[in-house]
Amino acid sequence: MTAVKLTSIGNSVGVILPKELLVKLGVQKGDTLHVVEVQDGLRLTTADPEFEHQMEVAREVMDKWRNVLRELAK
Repeated sequence: MTAVKLTSIGNSVGVILPKELLVKLGVQKGDTLHVVEVQDGLRLTTADPEFEHQMEVAREVMDKWRNVLRELAK
């Protein structure tokens, strides 16, 4: 477990992430992280949950209409 520090940034509060966490996440200053609420707390991720949902729906459509899509591709 790694502790992080909260700090004031203007009228807001920010979290300082240690360098080793930034490396683990593969992010740097200016990148976007998504905060996802999970059963036992929060999860930081570089993946966009909305995009992941859209891709899941697209996969379902492609599976359902596989034959039609194959014919259209010809």
